[in-house]
Amino acid sequence: MLLHNCTWAEAEQRMAKSPGIIIPIGSTEQHGPNGLIGTDAICADALAEAAGEKMDVLVAPGIPVGMAQHHMAFKGSMTVRASTLIQLIGDWVGSLAQHGLTHFYFINAHGGNIATIKSAFDEVYATAKLKGGNAGQIQCRSVNWWTGDRTTKLRQSLYGKKEGAHATPSEVSLTQFLRPDVIKNVAMAGDAGKVQSYKDADDFREKFPDGRMGSDPSIATPEDGKNILDACVEDIAEDYEKFLAGAA
Repeated sequence: MLLHNCTWAEAEQRMAKSPGIIIPIGSTEQHGPNGLIGTDAICADALAEAAGEKMDVLVAPGIPVGMAQHHMAFKGSMTVRASTLIQLIGDWVGSLAQHGLTHFYFINAHGGNIATIKSAFDEVYATAKLKGGNAGQIQCRSVNWWTGDRTTKLRQSLYGKKEGAHATPSEVSLTQFLRPDVIKNVAMAGDAGKVQSYKDADDFREKFPDGRMGSDPSIATPEDGKNILDACVEDIAEDYEKFLAGAA
């Protein structure tokens, strides 16, 4: 159940039953010729809500803007500083921990967030240790939605090397299923080139001029998106139960 659809009394009742909560974290950035700028935020929110419904777990409001400095040469992209994201994650956890929650499960939809999320967790643990209280009970975990066993196998079987590393057909398929009213039918010239490193936003734009990174999102379909969502929710549910039980 979504936390922001609860009354305070309903939230109190649910928090008394379980110490865990799911928190989506995404990004607001370009996703190639036919990918929505909100792809990562949309995917994180939808997967968190679907997993929460499957397991009857509370889902907190998500963090929609992440570490996307390398996409800032494309209009519409937004980014936050590493220090800002660390503070946001810390405040999300700190606020909910005051109500007695101890297990915070982040569903991440953006590769650029990974390093900062880890740093944020380190900061959460350090801050909690200094404050005492239920500090030793606080546990944070982040899972990248595309890495679960079922999801990985499905992505590989559907797209193979055409999956690429950014503006992927898997994430575009997900958004096409979730937002069928805004599917973009855009012609794409040539291939997206090879996956390679980059220095900054301008270098990224030069190496990946239409925003794709070794991917072919023209093959995305809403039908694939539904299957990917189902596989991902199964992966998340399995992992979350282990996390809550202290097995991960």
